[in-house]
Amino acid sequence: MIKSFKSFLANESGATAIEYGLIASLIAVTIITAITALGTNLKNTFTEVSNNLH
Repeated sequence: MIKSFKSFLANESGATAIEYGLIASLIAVTIITAITALGTNLKNTFTEVSNNLH
């Protein structure tokens, strides 16, 4: 019983999976933020070009 409990405490695979999940979510948030900012700038550029064509 004690041996299996020590084995359970030494197992870090769950913690590693959580860390990878947190890293993946941080990367996703960064990509979404960058795409949103780029999309806003691109929209403003196309609006300015459209206004200058009229």
